[in-house]
Amino acid sequence: MANKTWSATGRRKRAVAQVTITSGTGNITVNGVDVNDYMPDGILVLDLKQPLTLTNNENRFDITVKVSGGGYSGQAGAIRLGITRALLKFDANTDQSSETAYRKILKANGMVTRDPRVKERKKYGLKKARRAPQFSKR
Repeated sequence: MANKTWSATGRRKRAVAQVTITSGTGNITVNGVDVNDYMPDGILVLDLKQPLTLTNNENRFDITVKVSGGGYSGQAGAIRLGITRALLKFDANTDQSSETAYRKILKANGMVTRDPRVKERKKYGLKKARRAPQFSKR
């Protein structure tokens, strides 16, 4: 029988990540490339691995990610939310009232909530979303 997989989608800013976790040794692949080669900064890699670190699953799952849109920071946030949602699906059958339930741990650390902040649209008559042209008296 093949390994069971859990899939989830994460979004942040303009980035969308489709995350699939399977039993494995802790390999993370983003768009067919190792995560350390894909992300330009190690802090972003630590950020997206946070749900695994909090639940002590760093070497338990192999993670495959397809991500598009946005920049590296938005993509890292989208991957983090996708990993969190996939872990919640994995842990759905356990008792949710216990202290070791993934949802309780991840919710307390702010991983479950999607960050709703996106770029505000530009308005007519302005240079950017809120930046007005410089005023000239004469």
